[in-house]
Amino acid sequence: MYPHERSLVIEMKDKPFALIGVNSDPLENALKAVKENELNWRSFQNQPEGSKKAIADDWKVRGWPTIVVLDAERKIRYRGHNGEKATEVAKELVEGMLHPADKP
Repeated sequence: MYPHERSLVIEMKDKPFALIGVNSDPLENALKAVKENELNWRSFQNQPEGSKKAIADDWKVRGWPTIVVLDAERKIRYRGHNGEKATEVAKELVEGMLHPADKP
């Protein structure tokens, strides 16, 4: 999954797109994964020390990985576990936001 995500971030550079991750591993493991897998997107700890509530609780995540694609108005356009489908939805949203002069 990491190679696909890395390439997607590169492909969508300079477009209205952001990939954000949430990691449920212990902090030491999460930091190691970021370094070893050369993650090129922001990734947050699910429940950092001192937090009263986990991000996954707020987003009602029941399985990992759960992928959520939001549009410009923060409306959920995809929620599930299929990375290919999530990528398809995200690309369609970004394409729809570009003006004709901005399209390749």
